[in-house]
Amino acid sequence: MGKLFGTDGIRGVAGEALSGELAFRVGQAAARVLTERERHKASFCIGKDTRVSSDMLEAALVAGVTSVGADAVLLGTVPTPAVAYLTAHTADAGIMISASHNPFEHNGIKIFNAQGYKLSDALEEEMEEMILTDRPCPQETYERIGRIRRDEMLVERYIAHLMDVVESDLSGLRVAIDCANGAAVRTARGLFSRLGLRYEILFDKPDGVNINAGCGSTHLDALRERVIEGRFDLGVAFDGDADRCLAVDESGRLVDGDQIMAVCGLDEKHRGQLPHDTLVATVMSNLGFHRFARDHGLHVVAAAVGDRNVLEEMRKGGSRWAANSPDISSSTGTPQPVTGSSRRCAFWRSSHVPANGPRNSCPALRSTPSSQSMCACATR
Repeated sequence: MGKLFGTDGIRGVAGEALSGELAFRVGQAAARVLTERERHKASFCIGKDTRVSSDMLEAALVAGVTSVGADAVLLGTVPTPAVAYLTAHTADAGIMISASHNPFEHNGIKIFNAQGYKLSDALEEEMEEMILTDRPCPQETYERIGRIRRDEMLVERYIAHLMDVVESDLSGLRVAIDCANGAAVRTARGLFSRLGLRYEILFDKPDGVNINAGCGSTHLDALRERVIEGRFDLGVAFDGDADRCLAVDESGRLVDGDQIMAVCGLDEKHRGQLPHDTLVATVMSNLGFHRFARDHGLHVVAAAVGDRNVLEEMRKGGSRWAANSPDISSSTGTPQPVTGSSRRCAFWRSSHVPANGPRNSCPALRSTPSSQSMCACATR
């Protein structure tokens, strides 16, 4: 692990470890390193969550990117997977400003390459060397300075993509959705309103400091209470940047990532849609999950912890479902929990089982403790 980049980009308390000056230098280095091989003027998609510091960091990053000649397309508040998806389809690189499930005072910078994937270790090391050097980065002048364009409607393309992967009729299904006062606020209503299900949105009034505060995937009590009180079929709770989520069943009980992956993987196996009948897990997945997979003819590949390691195994075997405890991902490497929650809704609807079906379908998982699991589904 480098001096700046951790397993999930650059993180720190905004204004302290993660200053505006650092963000400016990160923007410069990212533009230099990721676009040096481009023969045209490169463009960056830049998104952010709802933290009070996200605007400041966005301004600094954009200044850095454009100062060395790259263009910036500002997406506004969007989920991390939206940045990855839109980067892969519309830009040369992408940046997401978020600290995920952490409190509001923290923030982070996550960078994507032209394919919408996280950077390799080699690229991160090259960027770190440029950021930490005492030498100033050469800046462009005159017409070579980068331009800034705001296109917050581009996220509609991402929502349309999510709609394309939902195949079942969800009409009548009742779902409570906790947006964590975070990035899911931008996309959840637009997606779920088009799926025909009956839904209620919770914690969708961000004020810059209430992201993840007593809500979201790390604080499920309010969602549990609302699911039981409102007689919902299930509840879904996103984290701050909406790249993962947790589910609770109709009784308010956690349906963890191992259970979701086991049942959805088995369903896709039965329908002939699970490549090589294989799921990707990590060493943190519980023993019950492995027993369930063995008993139902599912193969499990155990990767080292970290979504980059999980993604590598998924890309090797073309797997559609994977768990990076506490995460779950599916398909390619871009985690898309809105898709994942939609697919879970579709599974429960098409299978005609209650939301606690995953728990009842996996007796081996009921008795084996597992880590808190956050769920995401990725399709490109």
